[in-house]
Amino acid sequence: MKPFWRWFGLVAVAFALLQLFFVARIAAMLVIDPQSTTFERSEAWRIATQKGTLRWHQQWMPYDKISNNLKRAVIASEDDGFANHDGVDWDAIEKAWQKNTRAEELAAQAQARAAARNVGKAPPKAAAKAPAVKPIKAPKIIGGSTITQQLAKNLFLSGERTFLRKGQEFVLTLLLEAVLSKERILEIYLNSVEWGEGVFGAEAAAQHYFRKPAARLSTYEAARLAVMLPRPKYFEKLPDSSYVAGRAGIIARRLESAELP
Repeated sequence: MKPFWRWFGLVAVAFALLQLFFVARIAAMLVIDPQSTTFERSEAWRIATQKGTLRWHQQWMPYDKISNNLKRAVIASEDDGFANHDGVDWDAIEKAWQKNTRAEELAAQAQARAAARNVGKAPPKAAAKAPAVKPIKAPKIIGGSTITQQLAKNLFLSGERTFLRKGQEFVLTLLLEAVLSKERILEIYLNSVEWGEGVFGAEAAAQHYFRKPAARLSTYEAARLAVMLPRPKYFEKLPDSSYVAGRAGIIARRLESAELP
């Protein structure tokens, strides 16, 4: 058993040192604006390798140089409890879990009904040889991530979905909340989040879509940008879609109720 405990101890020490490294990185963000995130660098590399050119539009803007309309719109759209939770919105996670479980159950039931119909239509002797039923499209997975969780993932982690990565995201979320103020977290998030292919941060997004600085975004313009966040590269190609317009109208009406930190 000694080799096991020796390796276990080494893994534990390595994990602790990794967390100390993250603490140092986060503490530095108290006074230093992060110039890039892990997600930004991976996206820049992907674009460069696929298209042979580096596309990266980003310009850091201080918190007070970003329109309050955009801050409120992002909070209303992405995390309406941002100002009050400790980095993890447990109610949102529970609701997301319930919706995902229900969606999976409905998909399984639809698959079973389709299989039954397929067998029922085939002659008795051919039922056993009936062609395989086309799989039902998997339900969209709804997340419960807060702004702080999204920032933790973008700053330090890869895009893979594993329990190990999710656990590290949880630890980083608590560290961000413990070390940085809510304003600083929101400032870093708004300056680094993706708003299109190679478009990162509020200033780049405002210039790219509206040809104006982030400080001058109107209520509706801010709401349109907030709507794009879950699928920025997709909505970049459909900026005037009916979904974006309709959802932006809903977010615009909720702006006054969004609490700033």
